[in-house]
This record gives sequence, structure tokens and C-alpha cells, in this order.
Amino acid sequence: MFRLAAASMAGTAIEFYDFFAYGTAAALVLGRLFFPTVSPLVGTLAAFGTFGIGFVARPVGSVLFGHVGDRFGRRPVLLASLLLTGVATLAIGCAPTYGTLGLGAPLLLLALRFLQGLGVGGEWSGAVLIAAEHAPAHRRALWASIPQTGPSFGFLLANGITLTLSVTLTDAQFLAWGWRVPFWFGGLLAAVGLLLRSRLVETPVFRELEAGRTRAALPLAEVVRGHWRLVLLTAGALSFGYSVFYTVTTWSLSYGTERLGVDRTVMLGCVMTAVAASGAATPVAAFLGDRYGRRPLCLAGCTAVALWMFPLVALLRTGRPPLLLLGFVVAMLGFVTAFGVAGAYLPELFEARVRCTGAAVGYNLAGVLGGAVTPLVATAAGRVEGPPWGVAVYLTGVTLLSLGCFLLLPETRPAGAPAATAAGAAPA
Repeated sequence: MFRLAAASMAGTAIEFYDFFAYGTAAALVLGRLFFPTVSPLVGTLAAFGTFGIGFVARPVGSVLFGHVGDRFGRRPVLLASLLLTGVATLAIGCAPTYGTLGLGAPLLLLALRFLQGLGVGGEWSGAVLIAAEHAPAHRRALWASIPQTGPSFGFLLANGITLTLSVTLTDAQFLAWGWRVPFWFGGLLAAVGLLLRSRLVETPVFRELEAGRTRAALPLAEVVRGHWRLVLLTAGALSFGYSVFYTVTTWSLSYGTERLGVDRTVMLGCVMTAVAASGAATPVAAFLGDRYGRRPLCLAGCTAVALWMFPLVALLRTGRPPLLLLGFVVAMLGFVTAFGVAGAYLPELFEARVRCTGAAVGYNLAGVLGGAVTPLVATAAGRVEGPPWGVAVYLTGVTLLSLGCFLLLPETRPAGAPAATAAGAAPA
């Protein structure tokens, strides 16, 4: 079981590494390289716009790969999604800039980012289902949290490489070619990930569906017809996590370096420490989710984040590294309290025959609501001279929306766990 979960996590780390490498590049250099004819602020907004396209593509990818996962198995999803993301990431690293290709450069970047988002749209559901559907019921959240730590590892790897390049290269070298290195490395990692994932076996749950001929003919149609309310609730519930994560890891990086004058290396170091803390806390939250239920952890995480958004903005505005670090770490721990159990919670909400599609669509719609919009809103709200309280208002509002959605969702902890499953939850 550990080997299977670890291989799933490795692939998730690689695929989200590709996605995060783009977010860091968007915050630091893409505006200048691909949108040089506009002001720095508009260039940053345009770069974050291409960043957001990846999130728009993710629900499309979730439909595509969700169909594959529910019709043909969870394992093919892991292989195909990683291949697509890896090829797109390598191509971004080779893409010509505006100075070489003119208007065609940002258009090409947009297309490659869309393909990258398609691949990531199928990644999460395939990875967590491989772990969750093999895991014993009383430890499902814990085992499903292992691939959930992949995004943290991917982020640390992407930004660790960027940080190393920032220290060892001059600004001119980083702008000329250094920013491309993380994307090239991502292509190499994808090849390694494909080798690891080729050895995974299909889940017992899908094999049972296949043997009983009970697979959904049109998974998306069944989800829309019978589970649309559940999809909307899960999307709303998880949107706060995306908002918090990308505020800390993407927008704050841009705001700190451009508006506050904090050294790029210092900002990356603070952000990376906060992400490392959240990665370490993920299995702890999952263990508590197996013990006390998924829903209580989600409600606790939402509440903590809602209470912390105004202090986060105040600490960020100081520009002092210890206070930046405090703000980021507390925000990320609140986020992961809820997301640490999501790998088990979302699949348990949907019946097995449409589980891959339902969980993937809900998860990736949350990415559109929280991940695509947040850097744009935060960048616009951060134009004020004083503390950007508008960012805190926006984040608090998104979190309260998520809190309301979690209140409307049922508990799903299996009956074999320390407490019984709540009525209305779908069977595992």
C-alpha cells in the first residue's frame, strides 16, 4: 500500500511542480518577457491572466479524464494526464518571447498553459482514487493524504530551483534564460514519473465495476443529472483553499517584490517554509479526519482562515521577514486542516460509478473560483497605497462561502471507523 501511495504522490508532485513553476514565473518575469509593451502592473495582470487560463482548462480536463477514469480505469488517467502536462511544460520552457515572435508569443503561451491545465485537471482525482480505493476504510483519509502532499513537494521543488537560480544568476541572466530551466527540468521529471506510474495496478473498486458491468456509460451526464448540487457544493467548499494557497504562493510573491521592495530570495524563502509546514501537517490533518470525521476538520480549517485574513494582510504589509513568515504559515496551516482530508472526503461523496468525474469536476471548479480569480483580484486590490484590505475582504468572503457549503455537506466517515457514517453519504 505504501509503495502504491508513494508512486501516486511522486506523480502528483511532478505534475503540480509543472503547474507551480508557471505560477512563480508569472509572478516574477513573464509580464516583462511576453507583455513588454504595457505598464508593469498591466503586464503582471496579463501574466496572471495566462496563469488563470490553466485553471479554466482544469474543469475541461476533469470532464475528459473523469470520463476515462470512470469508463476505462483510474490507472490510464494517471499516465495520460502526466504525459500531457509534461509535454506542455517542456514546450513552455522552449517558447519564444515577445521580442522574437511578437504577438504570437503570448498566444502560444496561452495555448500551452491551457494544455498544462487540461493535464492537471485529471491528475488529482486519478491520484487520490488510486490511493483511496486501495486503502482500508478506517485509514482512508490517511492514505489518500499521501498524494495530497504531492502539490507541496511540487511547489517546493519548483521554487527551490527558482530560488537557486535567483541566487546564482544575475537578473539579466535569469531574465534571458534562467526562468526556462524549471520548465526544462519539469519535462525530465515527467519522464521519470511515467516510469513510476507504469507499475501501478488498477483499483479493486473499478475492477468490481468492470466485472459487474456497472460502469457509467456517460459519467458526466449522470453527474449533471443526479449529482449537480453535490458538485456545486464541493466546488464552493474547496474554493477558499485555492484562494488562500495562491494568495500566499503567487500574489504575495509579486506584491512583496514589486510593491514592498522585499528581496525575491527572501520572499521565496518565506513562502517555501510555509508550504513545507503545510505539507508536513497534511497527514496529521488526515489522521484526525479518520478519527473525528472529515467535516469537522473542514469546518475548523475554514473558520481559522476566515479569522486570519486581516492579520495576514497586516503582517504582509510590514515587509518584515519574520512577520511575513508568521502570516504565511498560519494561513497555510488553516488551509491544510481542511484540504488534508479532501482526498478521502470528495471521493466518498460520490458513488463509485461516477466518482472520478464527480470528484474531479468539483475539485477543479473550485480551482476556477479560487485559483484563477484570486491573483487577478488581489493584484487589482493591491494597487492602493496603504495596506490592501480589499484582499482581506475578498478572501474572508470566499472563505465564508466555503464554510456555508461545508455546513450543507454530509459526513462520510465509513461505518468501520470510530464513528458511524452520516446519513446521506454515498457508499465507499
